[in-house]
Amino acid sequence: MDNHQPDIVLYFLEASRAIRIAWLLEELALPYTLVRGKRLPQGAGEPDFKKCVPTRLQKSPTIKDGNLVVQESSAICEYIINTYAPTSRLLPDGTRERAKVREWMAAAESTFMEHGLAQFYPRLVFQEGRHYLLPYEASLKFLVHRDMDWLEEELENSASGGIFLVGDSLTAADVMMGFSIEWLFDRRLGTDGGEWPRIWKWFDGITARPAYRTAVEKTKYSVTDLGDLGLPPSDQ
Repeated sequence: MDNHQPDIVLYFLEASRAIRIAWLLEELALPYTLVRGKRLPQGAGEPDFKKCVPTRLQKSPTIKDGNLVVQESSAICEYIINTYAPTSRLLPDGTRERAKVREWMAAAESTFMEHGLAQFYPRLVFQEGRHYLLPYEASLKFLVHRDMDWLEEELENSASGGIFLVGDSLTAADVMMGFSIEWLFDRRLGTDGGEWPRIWKWFDGITARPAYRTAVEKTKYSVTDLGDLGLPPSDQ
């Protein structure tokens, strides 16, 4: 564990994965400076905001802590927890629980977001001919439903009775997965026709937490900020 005091700057693009990081910082009551950027009508961040982000990719979320810069949601979560809350349950010690938390942290992007984005980006290209995409999206809908069924089953069998994904308290698994689930449902990316009551109960519970509500208020976050532009609230 590093012994320095946090000097965290969070580069936060609206309607993005960056809500994960703001939420985590609020859960840990860590001070941070917020650099907030708006999106252009095409969805990318404003040039002045992107110039502020100290990475080649100029993506959000990015944090700067002293002279260290970290990007990518999962890596940021691990850095913050390992540095400032290594004994917390957010990334628990012990091989089994830690492995399960990391499994969901990975799945948030490599499974859930991936299957959503595979539908979403073609919509941008074929906005005038969406009907051509229907067979393609139908094939991906199966994958999204399978993903959701997996999550539903895990919540049913969780130690908390479906309140949290792993163990009996909030972990980085909940922090990472929350945005992915909200985005998929908001954009209706393969979610139509499915019924997952445990997922909704879990999502309503984690987003009712005071730290989450504080993060939303500070950052003015809303996953629907982009309206009908059809652009993903992803790292851009």
